[in-house]
Amino acid sequence: MLEALHWYGHSTFKIVAAGKVIYIDPYELPESAEKADVVFITHEHFDHCSPGDIEKVSKKGTVVVAAAVCEAELPDAKLVTPGEKFESAGIAVEVVAAYNTNKFREPGKVFHPKGEPRVGYIFTLEGQRVYHAGDTDVIPEMAHLNVDVALLPVSGTYVMTPEEAAEAVKVLRPRVAAVPMHYGSIVGGPGDAARFAKLCKTICPVKILERIKI
Repeated sequence: MLEALHWYGHSTFKIVAAGKVIYIDPYELPESAEKADVVFITHEHFDHCSPGDIEKVSKKGTVVVAAAVCEAELPDAKLVTPGEKFESAGIAVEVVAAYNTNKFREPGKVFHPKGEPRVGYIFTLEGQRVYHAGDTDVIPEMAHLNVDVALLPVSGTYVMTPEEAAEAVKVLRPRVAAVPMHYGSIVGGPGDAARFAKLCKTICPVKILERIKI
């Protein structure tokens, strides 16, 4: 499954598997980007929910699935909340919680509050479960997930630090690998991914993807 993952920086992935082209949180994509069968959006912030980038990868029949907080930006999308399970473009999808516990925009107010429908996703592709965590900290819900590949934010500031992401790996125990994301654009850098990989050395294989050049 790792060879099916293509990382465009930040939290943007293209997954080509099971005969489908999937994008997650497309952001700053080239005009020539491959068209999508389905696009998944984790939440409403501009670096995750970019209508212009969704348009770049859309074709006739492209399905857009988005967290319910994206309704204003994406009124025609299939809006979802944590706990939902369904199929989209023939892909089995589970919607899971994503929120902050200790990343504050101001005292007492986190960037991504619990209870607001921002999400992560688990996709079952070619017999493996791929988890895109969205913008989150380590949260209790992770203990109940069953994943093969975990795409985890590592930049800190708005999401987990490398140390916190390593704690998430201890909880998740992905069977194949963990992949760092949410760095290289806006916040975070390659050092965060390297630190994460070092911390996970005795826990789980880590695959640092090369960013697709635009």
